[in-house]
Amino acid sequence: MIDIFHAVFDPDNLFLKYAFIMGALASVAFGIIGTFVTTKRIGYLAGAISHSIFGGIGLALFLQVNAGITWFDPILGAVLAAIISAVTIGLVSLYAKEREDTIIGTIWAVGMASGILLIDKTPGYFNLASYLFGDILLISGKDLLYVACLDTLVLGICLLFFNRFFGICFDSEFTSLRGINTTFFYLLLLILTALTVVFLVRIVGIVLVIALLTIPPAIASFYAKRLWQMMLYSILLCGFFTWAGLGISYSWSLSSGPTIIVLSGGAYIILLIIHKVLRT
Repeated sequence: MIDIFHAVFDPDNLFLKYAFIMGALASVAFGIIGTFVTTKRIGYLAGAISHSIFGGIGLALFLQVNAGITWFDPILGAVLAAIISAVTIGLVSLYAKEREDTIIGTIWAVGMASGILLIDKTPGYFNLASYLFGDILLISGKDLLYVACLDTLVLGICLLFFNRFFGICFDSEFTSLRGINTTFFYLLLLILTALTVVFLVRIVGIVLVIALLTIPPAIASFYAKRLWQMMLYSILLCGFFTWAGLGISYSWSLSSGPTIIVLSGGAYIILLIIHKVLRT
């Protein structure tokens, strides 16, 4: 573990500095949005959104190579797919509850499958593992800028509408009776979740991103008494797991994304057992 601290300050290891900076920046969006996702119990919706973006990534790569549309970047395709999926899933969960699981499962599966089929028809080699499982060591300065903008957007909107998000998480019916458009704010929350998933998928990948979105808030819920405390603890925990996982993966030559998730998952299981024992 000591080696990585020396390596971070090595001028030749700029990628490590970017990785640690990304870990800190990502923790803000993960902690805030993850708290809402966990409190609202919409982790399965976030999971469907995260997997559906693979269709947008596949479409972008297909158009770049086969149609010469070079400006259609995979990140743009992922954003469009995520927002469309978020709005669709949100409306389905609100107005078609009898078919909710089936439709959400369909979006989840079709998003992944369509992305693979489009890439099958795209000549060239693409590192799909970086999208599926992430690699924080491959992020660039542009990625840092994207996430910094995401943090600014998430912080700004959540500070502005904190009470409304609080209302839809704990009592949507009462919030609606107060004249607040709960449908709009629920869809806005899902869109923010979608954007968070898209811009942070480079860290742990499409397959694992939902874990980092929900595990830190789940741990924070053991100790936080207020929602803002849960957010703060989640941000700190997410930062710790990301940095610690990065250090372990670098020292032991392991994949960074899975290492971060195993570390956070192990900590959750241990703390859950301790929490249950202390309550009995």
